[in-house]
Amino acid sequence: MKSTIHPDYRTVVFHDLSANAYFKVGSTIKTERTIDLEGETLPYVTIDVSSESHPYYTGKQKDFSKEGSTARFQQRFSSFLGKR
Repeated sequence: MKSTIHPDYRTVVFHDLSANAYFKVGSTIKTERTIDLEGETLPYVTIDVSSESHPYYTGKQKDFSKEGSTARFQQRFSSFLGKR
C-alpha cells in the first residue's frame, strides 16, 4: 500500500454553532484551525447543523395534519377556486 496517496485520517473536533455542541470524530478533512479540548490540541471545524440542532433529530420538526396535502389545499384555497 502506498503511503503518499492516502489522506491523513485523524481525530477532528466539529463545532455545531447553532447548538454550541462539540463532536470528536475521525475525519480526513483538511483545516488549519485548532482547538484545545480535553487537554489535547485537535483540528477544529465549524458546522451549521448537526444531530444536536437538526429538527428531525431533536423532535421539533413541523407536524402536518393527517388529512393529506390535497385536503389542506382545498381548505386553504376553496374560496378562490369557487369564484370562477
